[in-house]
Amino acid sequence: MKLSMPRFDQAPVLVVGDVMLDRYWHGGTSRISPEAPVPVVKVDQIEDRPGGAANVALNIAALGAPAALVGVTGQDEAADSLANSLQAAGVRSIFQRIAHQPTIVKLRVMSRHQQLLRIDFEEPFATDPLSLGAEVDGLLEGVKVLVLSDYGKGALKNHQSLIEAARAKGIPVLADPKGKDFSIYRGASLITPNLSEFETIVGRCADEAELVAKGLKLLEELDLGALLVTRGEHGMTLLRSGHPAFHLPARAREVFDVTGAGDTVISTLAAAIAAGEDLPHAVALANLAAGIVVGKLGTAAISAPELRRAIQREEGSERGVLGLEQLLLAIDDARAHNEKIVFTNGCFDILHAGHVTYLEQARAQGDRLIVAINDDASVSRLKGPGRPINSVDRRMAVLAGLGAVDWVISFPEDTPENLLRQVKPDVLVKGGDYGIDQVVGADIVKAYGGTVKVLGLVENSSTTAIVEKIRKH
Repeated sequence: MKLSMPRFDQAPVLVVGDVMLDRYWHGGTSRISPEAPVPVVKVDQIEDRPGGAANVALNIAALGAPAALVGVTGQDEAADSLANSLQAAGVRSIFQRIAHQPTIVKLRVMSRHQQLLRIDFEEPFATDPLSLGAEVDGLLEGVKVLVLSDYGKGALKNHQSLIEAARAKGIPVLADPKGKDFSIYRGASLITPNLSEFETIVGRCADEAELVAKGLKLLEELDLGALLVTRGEHGMTLLRSGHPAFHLPARAREVFDVTGAGDTVISTLAAAIAAGEDLPHAVALANLAAGIVVGKLGTAAISAPELRRAIQREEGSERGVLGLEQLLLAIDDARAHNEKIVFTNGCFDILHAGHVTYLEQARAQGDRLIVAINDDASVSRLKGPGRPINSVDRRMAVLAGLGAVDWVISFPEDTPENLLRQVKPDVLVKGGDYGIDQVVGADIVKAYGGTVKVLGLVENSSTTAIVEKIRKH
């Protein structure tokens, strides 16, 4: 399956569910308490992050999709912290605030990136059913996906009315389920239990075949559109009636903290489906995103540049020969990671030691090196009949194989000026013995504040000289 980055900016998603605050106390430990055999943590940093349904909404917004959130909180400082964090991230949040009801807070004491203790602040919600229907109904207009983020804390007590309201408007409903009764999610478009939650409902699965069989039966019983079982180190399994099971392996290179991984999965799924992606593609994107988040500490959101870079790595376009559209996306991603872009150009007909040394020097001027080469017609115009010796696809393939080169692109004009106007590199590099003002495109780069550098060439290295020597022999 070929992956691509969706247009998340056109994918509004509404999240309804259990809102909580993840609070972290960070500090060093250098002694044991004299009162008990426990480490003493000297707190030097306090960090608040949206958790639960709030983290789902935050993840959706971090991908660039419009996100709205409806939930229940107390009338307290923790709710204010949540509201401020979500507003700063661009999430529209509507909280049903209940007096004398504490906002759910998960406090984690951290030292040297290790969790030493977790303290939960929460009380059961009032026995009277909370109805979020009034808040949700007006927000469904214009929404492309509804997410039910259920942590079993009581904010969601009217699952069926929410599912029915969304389905009446043709809006897919995704649910991250909890508890021992999945019938409350009847009619949902997709539910995303982890393996433990799934086996709590259907019983232990001895093998893949049993998992698939029990999953398909659950789909039918609950009138579900699809079922995605997240299975930790064993990846994910997507089940749909009338389709073969779709298995994806886990993508994490190093698991550091699984906190919030389920939130990342459902948020990426929701944003991708809202952007018009089909379900297998959305699941593949969610799998990539989950592989990123478990390498982070604590509840964390996945940004669009992070996901785009993972897609590029997956598709082999993180480095190599690119078209203009791919290159501009790669540049946007690099700049989002604060990387400096270096640009150089030439014919590079027969690659020699001088070229290699020069390109290594050019790469040292920044973090990413773009090599733009003249296509075959422009080389002929510049160098005369019989040139190039090597066609443009061969020249690009050789350059892409060099460790110093990140991206290679060709251009049809005699000069790269049109390309420079679109790429806008931070540094334009040229090799030779002429002044900076003589470098083609120098005026373009200087006009937007870029830098132009001239590097010396390795002596006695020339493509033209090599060609003449070959012809004489």
